[in-house]
Amino acid sequence: MKKITDYRKLLDVTKDAELHELKTVYRSLMKTWHPDKFQHSEEDKLVAEEKSKTIIEAYHFLVSIAPETRNQTAAEYNTTTAASGILDFEYQAQVLKIHFADGNVYEYFDVPKEVYRKLVNADSPGRFARRHIFNDYVYRSINKLVATA
Repeated sequence: MKKITDYRKLLDVTKDAELHELKTVYRSLMKTWHPDKFQHSEEDKLVAEEKSKTIIEAYHFLVSIAPETRNQTAAEYNTTTAASGILDFEYQAQVLKIHFADGNVYEYFDVPKEVYRKLVNADSPGRFARRHIFNDYVYRSINKLVATA
């Protein structure tokens, strides 16, 4: 997904970056781009504010899809995907958002439109998703984002 690639490029990290590395890079970039450092020029301050917002967004996004984060929540994810039915799903720009009966919501990235079409047309969307989506695409929990916001 372009968003993932762009965020990794912005923070200059690889897809295997660990949480510690992400945090170190994030702090370093925020020291450089913090708006308070640009008090001498209103234009530079506005640029720094936008840049810092983008850095913050990239950091939080990459933390949410990091392997360590997914490993920490694997038990809950596996329980949800195995035992909870799908209430609803939506698809936009190769991002599939699935709402589960237990209240959890997950986003799956880089899902091809053809896979989404097959999900829509499947006799059992839950079975199709367990076989072709849940363990095949990068995902993140939306519930964790709402709880921390």
